[in-house]
Amino acid sequence: MQIDTFVQDGVTVSKISGRMDATTVAQFNEECQKLLAAGAGRIIVDLEGLEYISSAGLRGILTMGKACKSAGTVLAFCSMQAMVADMFKLSGFTSILKVYPSLNEALAGMR
Repeated sequence: MQIDTFVQDGVTVSKISGRMDATTVAQFNEECQKLLAAGAGRIIVDLEGLEYISSAGLRGILTMGKACKSAGTVLAFCSMQAMVADMFKLSGFTSILKVYPSLNEALAGMR
């Protein structure tokens, strides 16, 4: 899994690519903790390059959501491929997390 993080329009964006599963979710969790420790107030996780997410990956997403809520950080996800979007829907995440079709729409939603 590859994670590229940058700031755009005052919002921290993390682009995830590859696979998020039991072997890579720790890397995702570490990146999330770094962002929160750095005081990121608004985070978008761009999942355009994420090809696969397992149940362990979904737990990592849920853990991040809870940590952001506790820290008062606004969190959103965007640009999901069909398989990842289906997993978010089946798990009920689309009803508890902010999800946008594209990065531009997520940035607009963060304003």
